[in-house]
Amino acid sequence: MNLNEPTPQNIEYMIEAIKTKLRMATGAAMQSSSFSVDKYEDIKDIYDMVASKQNFSISEVEALVSELGRLRA
Repeated sequence: MNLNEPTPQNIEYMIEAIKTKLRMATGAAMQSSSFSVDKYEDIKDIYDMVASKQNFSISEVEALVSELGRLRA
């Protein structure tokens, strides 16, 4: 998968991967369709950071969820 292309499908893939990695209890509320392609680079930055780390503190998860909430359309 080429995540360098800002497509709705890539956004869906990245959001699902972030939700899985963070084990988000509220994952159902975070639908990929809520994100605009205009925010692709910001979402990709979060995805890259989440993918690079093994574990997250509660405060890190809260900050990431907050940032994703800010990026929703």
